[in-house]
Amino acid sequence: MPQNSRISRINGRQRSKVSRGYLLALIAGCIAAQETPAQEAESGTGASCAVQRPAINFNRWNENWGVLADPCLPRKPFDDLKYIPLSSDGVSYLSLGAGLRERLETVNSALFGIGTGHPDSYVIQRAQLHGDLRLGEHVQVFAQLEDARPFQKNTVSPVDKNPLDVEQAFIVVTEKVGSDTFKARIGRQEMAFDLQRFISVRDGPNVRQSFDALWGDWETGSWRTIAYLTHPVQNLDATTFDDVSNRHLAFNGIRIERKHIGPGDFSAYYSRYSRDGAKFLDASGDERRDVVDVRYNGAVERIDWDVEIMGQGGRVGDKAISAWALGSLAGYTFSGQPGKPRLGLQFDLASGDRHPGDGRIGTFNPLFPNGYYFTLAGFTGYSNLIHVKPSITFKPADTVTVLGALGLQWRETVADAVYAQGSVPVPGTAGQGSRWTGMYAQLRTDWAVSANVVASVEAVHFQVGDTIRQAGGRNADYLGMELKFGW
Repeated sequence: MPQNSRISRINGRQRSKVSRGYLLALIAGCIAAQETPAQEAESGTGASCAVQRPAINFNRWNENWGVLADPCLPRKPFDDLKYIPLSSDGVSYLSLGAGLRERLETVNSALFGIGTGHPDSYVIQRAQLHGDLRLGEHVQVFAQLEDARPFQKNTVSPVDKNPLDVEQAFIVVTEKVGSDTFKARIGRQEMAFDLQRFISVRDGPNVRQSFDALWGDWETGSWRTIAYLTHPVQNLDATTFDDVSNRHLAFNGIRIERKHIGPGDFSAYYSRYSRDGAKFLDASGDERRDVVDVRYNGAVERIDWDVEIMGQGGRVGDKAISAWALGSLAGYTFSGQPGKPRLGLQFDLASGDRHPGDGRIGTFNPLFPNGYYFTLAGFTGYSNLIHVKPSITFKPADTVTVLGALGLQWRETVADAVYAQGSVPVPGTAGQGSRWTGMYAQLRTDWAVSANVVASVEAVHFQVGDTIRQAGGRNADYLGMELKFGW
């Protein structure tokens, strides 16, 4: 072996060990630095106060740290930065915050080992810093910076890397009109609908999805009406602060929501998805896709459910679109049993292109999908799909949740390909083999270490069917260890 090659491999292993060591040290440091929920209860934090500290929210701009104006709420370190009063009444204030996510991932067969998919172990890191300015009761200005980087990753995609840039920067104006509420939000912002099957923040991968958008909603009683005009942000990784609005992609629409229809809530929206220069296996050209989506979710005693149906029409180039999808979740919780086990069943359908060359395209476009709706491994995507997933979830402790699941997958039509995340067709599968795609086993554990720290571990094994195997693919394994810190 050449000496330079040997040194390079040794250095690579050393860097990998450093990355893993850094991750473990960070986890240990954050756990040691935070007070656990049990310790908070013992110390009586907030026990005699009518207000409580906000929980760290998925959307950080939804947190209201104005409660720290109440002197009865016990203070914690750095609260002088979480709440900086700007008016004598305490209503106007500035709040600073940060977040850090570190994830160690090991994948032995990316894209099932076909093409450039080789075994890989790496760390992905996402750091965020934000400021939330409240000017009275009607105006909010929110800005968030994000820095996403992979370490030791062999193949870096656009969702892996985005050096320091503006993730969100928007202004919200809220006005009361009688008993109704009107809100307008303009600027760079994140958007997510429902369970984020098709419109998501894309929290699973390293780089979250944001939109340069004008958003307005009107709330009256149990009704809410939303209108949005957006250009998704194109994340560039050449340098810092280089992200731009993607003028070749637009997503505009209107949405209605109605609470308490029977035992559940109803929502529906129409959107126009416009993408220049789209490419599918059987079509290419400008994509103008009309989207209609209806969802109903709710719970009755121990039974819960969530059902969403989407239809898509329009054109790609000179070919007509006729695509559809259905996503559903249901479960039964044994609330009186130790650990409150929940038996769940997930069922998903998404159309494929049944007749290539007929002037119509039936491949479903999942739009802006959730990167971990099936599993964090992301082996397959939401196109040309039949997916059945029984699961069991239980809580061995109040702060620990364990999920075990078995997923079974087929193609909706053999004429179309098996699709990976990002609507990438698996090479050699279109028009070949049988409907059977394969099956996977998933085991995941989430531990709320404290109010600020969450640790997770997920393992997935995907057993491929003959179609993928004949295309040169093999079974795939994934292991992810994640730490999320929010302040």
